[in-house]
Amino acid sequence: MLLMTLPAHWLDEAPPILLFTGKGGVGKTSLSCASAIRLADEGKRVLLVSTDPASNLDEVLDTLLAGDPRPVKGVPGLEALNIDPLEAAARYRARVVDPLRGVLPDEALRNIEEQLSGACTVEIAAFNEFTRLIGDPEILKNHDHIVLDTAPTGHTLRLLALPAAWDGFIAENKTGSSCLGPLSGLKDQQVLYAAAVKALQDPDQARIVLVTRPEDGALREADRAGRDLRAEGIASQYLVVNGLFESDPSIDDPLADTFESRGRASLDRMPAGLAALPCDTRPYTPGGLLGADSLRRFLNGELPESPPESDPVLPEHDTLATLVEQIAADGPGVIMTMGKGGVGKTTLAAAIARALALRGLPVHLSTTDPAAHIAETLGESLPNLEADRIDPREVTRKHIEQVLATAGANLDAEGRALLEEELRSPCTEEVAVFNAFAETVSKGHDQFVVLDTAPTGHTLLLLDASEAYHREVLRDQGELPNSVKTLLPKLRDPAFTRVLLVTLPEATPVHEAQRLQEDLRRADIEPLAWILNQSLAGAAPADPRLRLQAHRETAFLEEARGLSKQLILIPWQAQEPVGAKALDELLK
Repeated sequence: MLLMTLPAHWLDEAPPILLFTGKGGVGKTSLSCASAIRLADEGKRVLLVSTDPASNLDEVLDTLLAGDPRPVKGVPGLEALNIDPLEAAARYRARVVDPLRGVLPDEALRNIEEQLSGACTVEIAAFNEFTRLIGDPEILKNHDHIVLDTAPTGHTLRLLALPAAWDGFIAENKTGSSCLGPLSGLKDQQVLYAAAVKALQDPDQARIVLVTRPEDGALREADRAGRDLRAEGIASQYLVVNGLFESDPSIDDPLADTFESRGRASLDRMPAGLAALPCDTRPYTPGGLLGADSLRRFLNGELPESPPESDPVLPEHDTLATLVEQIAADGPGVIMTMGKGGVGKTTLAAAIARALALRGLPVHLSTTDPAAHIAETLGESLPNLEADRIDPREVTRKHIEQVLATAGANLDAEGRALLEEELRSPCTEEVAVFNAFAETVSKGHDQFVVLDTAPTGHTLLLLDASEAYHREVLRDQGELPNSVKTLLPKLRDPAFTRVLLVTLPEATPVHEAQRLQEDLRRADIEPLAWILNQSLAGAAPADPRLRLQAHRETAFLEEARGLSKQLILIPWQAQEPVGAKALDELLK
């Protein structure tokens, strides 16, 4: 593959629907926005949509967006919108409940509203909007193309799997109810669900653009996404490797040479399934891409201006080693790395867990992120460090077995059949994962529990859903586990839970971390520190493009310094931070 593959071949003979997916932080938003602009510049009528709960389309397009299509500044023919999950949930509740007012007793209405107050409703409501966009032929009458900027891969795959899951649940359920309330709210969407599945499986209608970076983790995630999508009959796929760096041979810069060689080596190890796909590469572009003109330049492969001669000035900050010493001194509890997908939460959780374990402290490392690779990152094991992953399929299986053994133990055949139908709902997985999360948090009384959490949107829905899940668990089990009862108080206790906001020194990740901090504070959860990861400003590169990136970082480092109680700076590492030795380097 060549560095300057400037034509955007994934747009050649583009079908009506283009869906961009991949690991968080690989550039899906930049590529989807730039692609939508290219199509609009060619005279097409284009609708750009974000299905990511942590969407930043407004910032990238420099346009204030909402849940309905709005013209994008400086791009005739392009409209954009954000699917707001909370607004979608409110509309969903109104559609289900309002027709029943005056028909059902108030107590029954309150029960339905309670059933519709959890994270499951938020997800299915956002999903309804997604299926409406790709399954309703009226939408495409007004647009030549719909470009979807999706959430990080785990959420996207769940979103794409839902049509078949809900379709099957609706077809088989005979009771007229579900954990989402009356099934009439779902049955109304059944035709759209089927149309959405059919559209995604038709190469003349839809194309999946798998976005990755030349990094092992991102390539593995793209490969998994491609395989899972093909298993769902969605085979029209195109691969884009974003951010491929080529060093300047006239400049002696070991960091730049390593930057390039690491990317090339990762591409050489590309999984066979990805290597078989049609592929484009995009060159490394310094800085954030904000506004239509910068996105056009990005897609055209234009290089930015020269960097200043002076070295970047770093704000006051601490090291990761200092933070670990502070955590160790404060004693057992929960340490959660939180932030936007792709910022390095898994790496830093593993580094912190290993550092605590090397001090002889008991440590449990876990993740609620279905896309995380804890074992590969951690490398060697330590006698006082146990690591696991909350596997959605496994915890769901165990949850179903437990419910059938308890709530279903004394039911007659008809009652047990009813319960089994309820447990086939996709919402069961959400409850099971939540219970496992609460159980893991409860282990922090006598050991250090380090949790690598899922990307921001999912994590907030998980934390926000506590009270809703209380009701859902009670419905299934009749008894609320103590770990769930005590979860919110534990998360709100700064002596027990230490939240670390992980981000990158770039506009969107920093602003996303700011919004996350505001949401956490509304929930009475105060972050302990911000960790600015992979900072080129802290690594002193000589290559002009990397130096330009280093200088552009300083504004965001200063902004993070003002937003955080404590700022930790992690320089970009010449060695990929995977395995024991590389993790130890992060603390030096």
